[in-house]
Amino acid sequence: MEKARPLWANPLQFVFACISYAVGLGNVWRFPYLCQMYGGGSFLVPYIIMLFVEGMPLLYLELAVGQRMRQGSIGAWRAISPYLSGVGVASVVVSFFLSMYYNVINAWAFWYLFHSFQDPLPWSVCPLNGNHTSYDEECEKATSTQYFWYRKTLNISPSIQENSGVQWEPALCLILAWLVVYLCILRGTESTGKVVYFTASLPYCVLIIYLVRGLTLHGATNGLTYMFTPKLEQLANPKAWINAATQIFFSLGLGFGSLIAFASYNDPANNCQKHAIIVSLINSSTSIFASIVTFSIYGFKATFNYENCLNKVILLLTNSFELEDGYLTASNLEQMKTYLASTYPSKYSEVFPQIKNCSLESELDTAVQGTGLAFIVYTEAIKNMEVSQLWSVLYFFMLLMLGIGSMLGNTAAILTPLTDSKVVSRYLPKEAISGLVCLLSCAVGMVFTMDAGSYWFDIFNDYAATLSLLLIVLVETISVCYVFGLRRFESDLRSMTGRGLNWYWKIMWAGVSPLLIISLFIFYLCDYILTGTLQYQAWDASQGQLVTKDYPPYALAFIGLLVASSTMCIPLGALGTFAMRCLKRGDTAPEA
Repeated sequence: MEKARPLWANPLQFVFACISYAVGLGNVWRFPYLCQMYGGGSFLVPYIIMLFVEGMPLLYLELAVGQRMRQGSIGAWRAISPYLSGVGVASVVVSFFLSMYYNVINAWAFWYLFHSFQDPLPWSVCPLNGNHTSYDEECEKATSTQYFWYRKTLNISPSIQENSGVQWEPALCLILAWLVVYLCILRGTESTGKVVYFTASLPYCVLIIYLVRGLTLHGATNGLTYMFTPKLEQLANPKAWINAATQIFFSLGLGFGSLIAFASYNDPANNCQKHAIIVSLINSSTSIFASIVTFSIYGFKATFNYENCLNKVILLLTNSFELEDGYLTASNLEQMKTYLASTYPSKYSEVFPQIKNCSLESELDTAVQGTGLAFIVYTEAIKNMEVSQLWSVLYFFMLLMLGIGSMLGNTAAILTPLTDSKVVSRYLPKEAISGLVCLLSCAVGMVFTMDAGSYWFDIFNDYAATLSLLLIVLVETISVCYVFGLRRFESDLRSMTGRGLNWYWKIMWAGVSPLLIISLFIFYLCDYILTGTLQYQAWDASQGQLVTKDYPPYALAFIGLLVASSTMCIPLGALGTFAMRCLKRGDTAPEA
């Protein structure tokens, strides 16, 4: 069976597959947000420390397990111990949850990409109301980019409890996104291995182009200064360290089974230690590089909004006090406001409620993460660039490549155990298995294209793969070190690759990494308990902004079920194996 197992064409193809999977949307939108939240340049200190004590060791562990056992996640952990088959099942369940909602991001990227060829960009201006007398009221209260996202793309409902059905345009984009993924995985490693060259390298080309453009934008230096000015007091903030560990953990895609699946197609003599170091360093470097690009564009957006605010105040005061054009400038505005307030107190008091408080710092402090950063903040900046259509097409094409690259890893984590299973592969060819997985995921994913789908998307994004992954990776690490045995595993690695384990890997695997995961696990549990009733952000069309609402009881029950459905696979798998062994012993026991 080992000889019949397909292999990557060369080690470079495997590295590209891992990079394409690990380097994803989290590098572009979550890491910059964390930098902004936790002290800019000072956040890099806990981030780099966590890379070496958590990210790199656990990545090497999963690659080594996959290459040694030469099976998907279920078979690999069953080979270590029959009682651990539930660990692999839990990984497959989490990967299935992820694939259901993650491809919706690619559907949104397709939607924006198709609209990027219009002139002007549809999110650059507010549409007229039904009477064509003024702009749409909801859009005027929000912004044109927010309106396009919440109303035109999502057509979002006021709450998770109100729903009127599937939106056909996002649904068609989702079908297209799944069709692309299916074509990429159709022939297994043969087709995936060729696609990953493109999905792994093209985002870097676009990021480099965006970096050159971003650095030449007016106000880019404001954003970069904001990012790299360290706030050293944040080093004493435990949340900064916890979020650094979490970002490394999820960015590398640990616990999903994708890395084990990819490594299972390696030549047994492959130097997976070197590849683990390369992939983890490239992944972290990409996060920092993407942040430089993001903050240069973010600085341009903040500066543009700040100067636009100043110009509106100058125009208001110039017209109200009948001043000469050019008399008020950005440099003397504050001084002139004081003068006008003291010289014409009654008139100034009438105008004062209309004067906005313009602040570059507050514009830069506006923290946005996730879909908000990708589809609102970036589009806000793009619409103000010259040749905005070109930059929009490049940006959303890059998002697509990042998303598809990650989807190839997610689907590999599901398909590899299925194609390894003799029960499934005996009746269905791998093309049919791939098609059924994609079809099922697409059908369930239609939930996220409803007008309340965005709220369900947030539930899956926040709860489907947090506690579950921490528990999976903790059990994985303990299993290798204390069930299979660290010495035995080292001996197997030496016989495979000709290289043993040095003290660094042993200390991390046996002690530091498990303790860190336990700490993260306790933090998440405490955070959920202390939070009380879980809440979500709902779009209020009357105010043109997000408002906080409590999840209804059935949503809370679903969240609990979502977390339990994967985590319970581990004890249930062990219990099932124990029961089967007891039954077998009972059947073979000699009769009295």
